[in-house]
Amino acid sequence: MKYYIIAGEASGDLHGSNLMKELLLLDPNASIRFWGGDLMNAVGGTLVKHYKELAFMGFAEVLFNLKTILKNIDFCKKDIEAFQPDALIFIDYPGFNMRIAKWAKQKKIATHYYIAPQIWAWKENRIQAIKRDFDKLYVILPFEKDFFEKKHSYPVEFVGHPLLDAISNHPKVNEDQFKKENQLDNRPVIALLPGSRKQEIKKMLHEMTALAKDFKEFQFVIAGAPSIDFDFYKDFINLENIKFVSNKTYDLLSIAHAALVTSGTATLETALFKVPEIVCYKGNWISYQIAKRIITLKYISLVNLIMDKEVVKELIQDDCNSKKLKEEFIKINQPEHRSWLLKEYDVLQTKLGGIGASKKVAQLIVEATK
Repeated sequence: MKYYIIAGEASGDLHGSNLMKELLLLDPNASIRFWGGDLMNAVGGTLVKHYKELAFMGFAEVLFNLKTILKNIDFCKKDIEAFQPDALIFIDYPGFNMRIAKWAKQKKIATHYYIAPQIWAWKENRIQAIKRDFDKLYVILPFEKDFFEKKHSYPVEFVGHPLLDAISNHPKVNEDQFKKENQLDNRPVIALLPGSRKQEIKKMLHEMTALAKDFKEFQFVIAGAPSIDFDFYKDFINLENIKFVSNKTYDLLSIAHAALVTSGTATLETALFKVPEIVCYKGNWISYQIAKRIITLKYISLVNLIMDKEVVKELIQDDCNSKKLKEEFIKINQPEHRSWLLKEYDVLQTKLGGIGASKKVAQLIVEATK
């Protein structure tokens, strides 16, 4: 069988790579062509375009790069048509993927959407396009099944969260060896996860690294994104207790005492590694002003959304400042708060279901494609 997969971000690359492994186990002769990143490329198949060429974030950034985006869409359609896949698999990345799916459905190509667009957060009217353009939808958050099936009468498959697979498959890390290899000392490690796009990294690291001067008893370690060179981070490594590792986020979280995390998938990854965290977000001013008027969710982090209460502190936009970060940092280092937080993380993991999301999705796609 021939599979064409489109993942447009770092998290999609991770989940796409695990899905590809399972597809190849079920269908050893599979031919896979994909948009993704280094992790998917390491599995095999043919990389068409790297996600770092697609990383435009927020309303304003998309508008400024519209010409490039439209050119990518046109190229993608032509590439799919030339390949003639038996299954077209979309992973998250809704702005791009839903445009391709509309076209693909008209071409009678089987469409599978793994990791549903978060229309429960905004753009709920997209449900009509989802019903029209996707043959199968695989959801990963427990509340999404009720949202699609009960509220919108659209049957979906809840497969569990693929992060459980990714984390359970991650090799155990030797803390002493990791610190030695990355020139870290014996102080407790505070992981800084500022995101994967240059726009957000600049904003977030300015706030995150400011803590280092007041807490010399810790070492603050920046998790470098795999698609961004070290030179981009150099200006932020301006104190002796600010360090840097590249493309080793899971290893870093494995040994971290606490973390400052930009909103997104990383908030959930950090919780599943059982690391106390503060969620930080400071976006483009125009994008933020638009978003806060159309998004009505109580929380921005996946941890709090799944738990339906504030488990981790969220510092958003103006609240993401050195004073409040310092207050919350002191709090997550208090033994009683840490103990409570780790118990809440256990409940969170139970809510997400067991491991095996990648395998379930692969099985469902292969069965539907036969």
